[in-house]
Amino acid sequence: METATGWWLITHPDHARLAGAFAAAWGNDRFRRPEPRARVLHGISTHDDGWAARDAHPAVTRQGKPSAFSTELVGKYSAFEEIDIEEYLAVRDRAVRMIAENDAYAGLLISMHTYNLLTAHADRSTIAPQGLALLDAFLDRQHGYQRELIDRITADPDLNTDQKSEQIILEHFRLLQACDNLSLLTCVAFDKPAHLLHPLPLNDGSTSEVRVHPIAPRHFRLDPWPFAEPRLEFQFPARQVQGERFASSDALEAAFHQASIEQLSVTLTQ
Repeated sequence: METATGWWLITHPDHARLAGAFAAAWGNDRFRRPEPRARVLHGISTHDDGWAARDAHPAVTRQGKPSAFSTELVGKYSAFEEIDIEEYLAVRDRAVRMIAENDAYAGLLISMHTYNLLTAHADRSTIAPQGLALLDAFLDRQHGYQRELIDRITADPDLNTDQKSEQIILEHFRLLQACDNLSLLTCVAFDKPAHLLHPLPLNDGSTSEVRVHPIAPRHFRLDPWPFAEPRLEFQFPARQVQGERFASSDALEAAFHQASIEQLSVTLTQ
């Protein structure tokens, strides 16, 4: 997030941990809690673990800004001309497989999230033809890998028939998307009304959209309210780097590692 004097930078894994904290608090007499709980929460909280190595070496855009998710990117995924798409897709693939190796259920949710991000939300006009070919091949591989993961889930004796169903898996994917989006809104201190992307499951079998209303910086009111507690506060780590523009990626990386880790907070209320 850009500030008057620089940037708050939050790593992908820390953003995902915040999403996982939202998911852990999710559910009340109206909104359904996710089950199998541990495996769904694992998928949500680790869905960006594959970015840890790359986040240690932050890069700058052509304008000298940190190459990071920011307020203007909420609701879309663009600026592919600023990145090495082959390296980017390798990170995305690693983020899926490193979790799926040990937990097919969590890995499937991450793969579905990745596929959705790069189809429904990607701005293909910012990708060169060679990059588009790489992207489409990646999406084909992800689709095939999802079938492998579904076969592993089907054979898993620790899961009941309902938890293996396409509908329940889809609901858990939508919860990942919702918590991911709420975390992104938090990380950029989004100041406009928003929503959590998909209709989310209720205990009576129906669904409801959840709307997000900013009250103050990183203070949101959710309607309808999907949590058991009437007010929640979460903390997450961030680093503040000084400077609007950086001469090089090395300059940004040096500033990033010199900055101390601070705790920011987000408040959610009814």
